[in-house]
Amino acid sequence: MSQAAEQEELSRRSGDTSRRELPELLSMFQHSDSWSEKIRLFNIVTEMFLPHISFLDLEHTVFSQVLPKTVKQFCNAVNEISSQATELSNQNTELKSALRNILQDMIQWLEALTASVRYVCSVAEPLHFENIQSLPESVLHILKATFTHCKDSDSVYSGRLHLVSDLLQALFKKAVCLQKQLMELLDKTSISSSTSEKEVAVTVSVLHIFLDICSIVSKMDHALHANTWKFIIKQCVKHQSLIEGHLHHHDIVSGLCDDILLSFQSCLQLAEHMKLTQTQETADQRLFQKTLKLCRFFSNSLLHYTKEFMPFLSESCIRFHHLYLQIYSLFPPSLSAVFICDGHKNEIASVFLVVLEALILHLLSFAPFMKVVLSEFQELPREHLFPHCILLLNILDKLPTLTEDEQILWCSGCKSSDKNPRLSIFTAIFQSFAVCSPEFSLPVVMHEASVKGQISPDITIYQYIYTHLCAYVVLLPPACFSELESSLLNAVLSNRMVESLLAIDAWCFLARYGTAELCAHHVKVIVHMVKSCPSDTCQLAHLTVLLRRLLFLLDSGHQAEVIKMFPPDQAENLSFWPHVSLASLPSAMGTQVKKALFTTALTECSICLTGMWTFEGIKQLNVSLSALLTACNFCEKLLDIQHQSDVAAIIVQLCPLLCTKQVSELPALQETLCLVLALFAFIVKTVEPAILVQVVSLISSVCQGNSPSHVKLAALDFLSLLGKIIIPNEAQTAVLPKISDLFSRLLADETWIINQHALEAFTRFAEETRHEEIVPQSLSTEDTKNHVITFLNKVIPVTEIDNRRQDRLKEEQRFSETFFAKISQRHKEETFSIEPSTKRARKDTFGDEEYELHIETAEKSLISVQSLLQKGIIPEWLPEKLYSIQTLLTKLQKSCQQDAVYKNA
Repeated sequence: MSQAAEQEELSRRSGDTSRRELPELLSMFQHSDSWSEKIRLFNIVTEMFLPHISFLDLEHTVFSQVLPKTVKQFCNAVNEISSQATELSNQNTELKSALRNILQDMIQWLEALTASVRYVCSVAEPLHFENIQSLPESVLHILKATFTHCKDSDSVYSGRLHLVSDLLQALFKKAVCLQKQLMELLDKTSISSSTSEKEVAVTVSVLHIFLDICSIVSKMDHALHANTWKFIIKQCVKHQSLIEGHLHHHDIVSGLCDDILLSFQSCLQLAEHMKLTQTQETADQRLFQKTLKLCRFFSNSLLHYTKEFMPFLSESCIRFHHLYLQIYSLFPPSLSAVFICDGHKNEIASVFLVVLEALILHLLSFAPFMKVVLSEFQELPREHLFPHCILLLNILDKLPTLTEDEQILWCSGCKSSDKNPRLSIFTAIFQSFAVCSPEFSLPVVMHEASVKGQISPDITIYQYIYTHLCAYVVLLPPACFSELESSLLNAVLSNRMVESLLAIDAWCFLARYGTAELCAHHVKVIVHMVKSCPSDTCQLAHLTVLLRRLLFLLDSGHQAEVIKMFPPDQAENLSFWPHVSLASLPSAMGTQVKKALFTTALTECSICLTGMWTFEGIKQLNVSLSALLTACNFCEKLLDIQHQSDVAAIIVQLCPLLCTKQVSELPALQETLCLVLALFAFIVKTVEPAILVQVVSLISSVCQGNSPSHVKLAALDFLSLLGKIIIPNEAQTAVLPKISDLFSRLLADETWIINQHALEAFTRFAEETRHEEIVPQSLSTEDTKNHVITFLNKVIPVTEIDNRRQDRLKEEQRFSETFFAKISQRHKEETFSIEPSTKRARKDTFGDEEYELHIETAEKSLISVQSLLQKGIIPEWLPEKLYSIQTLLTKLQKSCQQDAVYKNA
């Protein structure tokens, strides 16, 4: 008989023996209570019997019989150690020996399992998961228990770790070896398309246990951690068609995001340490680069997984968004960023952040991600506001790579009955920028990508956003244009000034880039809005700034159309022209408008002053005065002596009608006072002493601590004008002390803008006035004097340290956000109230304020007449007029008496 035949015969006889003796060995294994005996029996089965058992019979014959019992006893051993380890000590030799014996048995178990997995892996036949399904799941439960025990060893052994550290190290190494062998086995294993639901569930369970192991070993062994993730992603993709509907995709994505963030934080800590210590040690640099590569590996894994399983990742979009915000909140130029050198910053950007950019690019076409990013109601922490703004700009830069339909989705908001309404990306950018006040106040410096052969300068965050916004406007699909216009208008009408300014700048770029007809159309729309907008709103101020800038961009033909639509010689248009910069009009056209506006405004002022002194009359008077002031400002060189006299006549008629109490209580009269003080700039050198005394006395009474800021600012402008004139002798006693007192009060005002304006006005007054005695009298306290001297010497005050300034800006930002939130809520309640407003009951009597206004006006007028009687000739018609007035007063008095009798009855 040949040698080959003899070997075949021996193998056949050995196989026959195996089949007869294996049940007996398995029975002994099941009933044995000795760890060592079980391990010995398991090794015998692995070495002597597995080679002679058909691969198709392994699961049923061996693994399903042995492994469940093994897992249970292994976990019991771990629990036994954990429960007794706190009593471990050198003195307690018996317990020490017992625990070490258990650990040695656990090591032997891992070795036995490794040998078993290695044998199965060496089989030349095709491996199918259904034939070994008990093996991987059982091994993984043992590995999970082992790694968890090693991870928690510090707390488990309570400071006595040194007594078993050698065995724990060996245990960990054996577990790593077993896992590597198991991953090699599963790499060779296939799953048929006809696999049952149960086997698919087991496969998915195996991958989820690997995911648990990832979280356990993340801080224990970086190589094992990375290899485990690599295996998970590979297996998910390999069996994608069978298991994609069963995987816990959100858990996998969250695990990768957590590991990305953890490794990124480690990178930053190393970079910050090297920056602070000014060291360039090779070991630190190598560790930094190794950790950075780990960041890139995790990011690439996330990108690969996202590409393969995108339809199943709707729930994970919030996690993607949050990951981006977390990373960029820790990276410059964020105010929350750690302090690292430029070299490390560039290295992180080129090695790691580029992968994150690729992930964002891949997610742009995914609708759930768009909904998350553009959600209208996002409550982000303060440190994530700026990164969210940068993310939106990043997305805006990438939109041209999408299809037109996808761009339309990003550019169009959704305000339907959806529970989570969506903003357009333009609106999102405007609103996001507006809440980054600390960043644009400092300002934060941004680094643009360098152009070939040129060094790109650093720019502020405002410039950065404006540039990128305009760059996309150039490439905007026509179908998105209406959304852009809507977003620009809403931003201009925002309560936040910076949001409005950014929109105004972008709108002006659009007007310059677009056609002349487009600009003209926008101007006409804005003009109608200006005319219909209430005068006491910030929205009007924002609209007028935009209108003035756009008028400069109109050609002369379209400017003429605007003048024709709203001719300045019609009284109904006086509310519009004060908001227009007449300097934007061509010289010939501008001169005609200025003259017509002056004449119309002057006529309307006279009409208002001769009419009834009512609230509506005061409002109309303010409109006329505002138009008159605009005409005077732009016609200053054209105003002759007659024009100045006409303006002076209006002021002379107005001043006696203004009293301290009414001005202090009525905002409309405060506006009147401010306009009157501004008009003084054109007649101040010709004003009568009596009027000057009356006006100075009035503002001295009105400008108290609680008076509005705009009144104080108008008063300061008026006071600075007084430095240009010589105050007549008869008025000096009444005027000069009040001027010094006003300056003294306003220089000490706690509002910074009033204080700054007071310093500037006082400086101009002091430089020009001939009444030099007022200057030292205005500096009533030593603090005020030092404050003025510091301003004059241009001494820079002590600057805040960066951290203190950032804290202050963040606190101011929180305050302003609360303020704007209240305004927005009030606006929504007023605008979107479902129930109609209830009708107000008709009043049978007027309020006290209405009576006081008319009576005090009449009284002042009569006092003025009395003073005229003492100075000049009495007109012939005056006695008759006074008699009719007396008759009217008698009737009013009788009416009041009758009403009083009726009430008492």
